Amino acid sequence: MTNRLYYDDAYTLRFSASIVERTEHKSRPAVILDRSYFYPEGGAQPPDTGSLNSIRVIDVQTRDSDRAVLHILASSLNGADQVEGEIDASRRLDHMQHHSGQHILSRALDDVAKAATVSVHMSADSMTIDVNRADIPAAEWSAVEQLANRIVQEDRPVRCWFPTAEELATIQVRKMPDVIGKVRIVDIGGFDITACGGTHVARTGEIGLIKVIKTEKRGDSTRLEFRCGLRALADYSAKNEVIQRLVSDLTVGASELPAAIGRLQAENKQLRTDLKVAKDLLAEAEAQSLLATAEPHNGHRLIIRAFSADRTTDDARLLLQKLTAQADVIVLFGVAGERAQLLFGRSENVSLDVVPLLKSALAQLGSDRGGGRPNFAQGGGIPAILDQVLAALQATVTMI
Repeated sequence: MTNRLYYDDAYTLRFSASIVERTEHKSRPAVILDRSYFYPEGGAQPPDTGSLNSIRVIDVQTRDSDRAVLHILASSLNGADQVEGEIDASRRLDHMQHHSGQHILSRALDDVAKAATVSVHMSADSMTIDVNRADIPAAEWSAVEQLANRIVQEDRPVRCWFPTAEELATIQVRKMPDVIGKVRIVDIGGFDITACGGTHVARTGEIGLIKVIKTEKRGDSTRLEFRCGLRALADYSAKNEVIQRLVSDLTVGASELPAAIGRLQAENKQLRTDLKVAKDLLAEAEAQSLLATAEPHNGHRLIIRAFSADRTTDDARLLLQKLTAQADVIVLFGVAGERAQLLFGRSENVSLDVVPLLKSALAQLGSDRGGGRPNFAQGGGIPAILDQVLAALQATVTMI
């Protein structure tokens, strides 16, 4: 078994070791060392990355059969059996800040909101905690954050160790795992004591900041996403940049942004309503113009039009609806473009199924994507220029 040096020292990032076995993991070369500071994935904490003799260590796992630490490599490690290992410093610090921060936040949730942690997930993109309560009000979230950050600001010592069985029996542990053998305990300055095998900071001040950035109800539980340390700073910087851009564009103060955005939303809603009315009136006028010049065909009024890409499919559909609201009308519309569309419709009093017409026209364009009902059908989604669309429409006239 590998001597896991990170248990006692999470700060050493460079070390020497001997290769005791060369193997593979999921078709990747891997080595087992006699001693290692690399943390293998486990306990909701991702693995360290780094290098051995300048060969990238892309993953670190624990072998099920004997608990040996597998250092999975980007390419084979050839040559001597001695290696110089180096751990990615920024990734290690990020994991230390977030794992220690999670312990503090879980305890604060337990104390303030009576919400126990049921699962934890850590990745390069997010850090989440699921708790067994779904109705946590805003005031309690604020109190949880304040308590957690007070523990950070007090710069309490963090102790990680393997107590004896006798000592363990006297420790008030928040959550004890169901394991056989030695148990590693992490004591966050007396505030939170729990069993954990992960890497942690030496003092809470190194966490920097704990900030909950999102909460989401999930049935009877709540998932919260949070950031610590440098990741919290990056999140703050990104959001502050957005706020400053909005402040500049809207020429208001930061505190006035909600009201300014509310006004914009109200104005946008009114403009959308006005635009809808205007489009409806224009479509009605255009429909009357087309009806006045419609071509008689077997006792019906046949209207064939191919539109350029400037005309949206929605606008063409609205115009078609205006036309087919009248009696004895058959409409064959097409909109050219990168995703050309054909729209066929007829009045309710016309006994014609437009679906076969649409299928025939689509075949002219080399497409079979479309369908609908006897009184309205639509399809397309393939590139077609105006002349091609018009030719496809005209080719179906003989079927009417």
